[in-house]
Amino acid sequence: MVTLKQLAKELGVSISTVSKALNNSEEIGEETVKRVKQLAEQYNYTPNKVALSLKQSKTKTIGVIIPNILNRFLAKVLFGIEREANKHGYNIITCISNESLEKEKEALKLLANGSVDGFVLSVAEETQVNNEIAHFKNTINQGLPIVMFDRVAHDVMCDKVIVDDFDATYNATKSLLNENRIRIAFISDINGLSVGKLRERGYNKAMLESRCEPLVLAVKKKDDHQKKIKAFFKKNRNIDGVIAADSSSGIIALNTAINMGLKVPKDVSVIAFASKSDSYHTLPKLTTIRQHAKIIGAQAAQMLIRRLQNPSVIEDVKTKIVKTSLVKNKSTL
Repeated sequence: MVTLKQLAKELGVSISTVSKALNNSEEIGEETVKRVKQLAEQYNYTPNKVALSLKQSKTKTIGVIIPNILNRFLAKVLFGIEREANKHGYNIITCISNESLEKEKEALKLLANGSVDGFVLSVAEETQVNNEIAHFKNTINQGLPIVMFDRVAHDVMCDKVIVDDFDATYNATKSLLNENRIRIAFISDINGLSVGKLRERGYNKAMLESRCEPLVLAVKKKDDHQKKIKAFFKKNRNIDGVIAADSSSGIIALNTAINMGLKVPKDVSVIAFASKSDSYHTLPKLTTIRQHAKIIGAQAAQMLIRRLQNPSVIEDVKTKIVKTSLVKNKSTL
């Protein structure tokens, strides 16, 4: 296998020049970069990443921990992280916590042992319910930066990327109130998560400001979601609007209303936190609050990489807020 030294000798330049050219350094002229890359390609040269990481004490790898790979939103965030990391020459290693505190701890411990330079993660449900944060603080104290997204631990001093959950739900509720809806229900199966709580608070504020009584249904994981939501509609037959904190609740609520003989949106309007693709699974098409998952992933990766590339620069931790979009479709007036 050809080495940097052999490439440099054949080209009549220094080893440093070859290395910089292969890494697109602005210090090296365009013609030299072209010559170096052509010869490297001719010899099928690939850098020894293990040796390079040992020399630099860096792995050029980011650890990503997400709670649920089957969640469409989290999968899209992961796509955004990977794409942005790749742009900057970083690989990612992904672990799934499956909403478990212990699995989250194990993943941090496993990857913090020299496998990655830092972490991008969303906090597991069990971690949030138990309010455990020591494992995050310990990781940061080891010198490994963390960027949290979506579900975050507010007491951990690290960079964070979130959406405007409170404002988004407040504004969505106001939009239904502007349709002259007065019996608006809030339905959620994520009420134990930080994002779910923020969404409920935004709904409550809008309802109370308008002197309307809040009507909240918290669906638990163990519940039969369809049965619970149907029973809720039967008990509250004068519901004329629904704000759903998650896509599943929104789709079930819309279908339940139609199955009970209600017309959407004439009798009841429905808005849910959901993706564009989710809206295609309902008739009429669901009005959604879009979270822009790929942008969240890209921004989280950018924040971590900036920390990794400037370790000597001490900056205060930052929280970036990605604005949601209310996309009107046929389930609202």
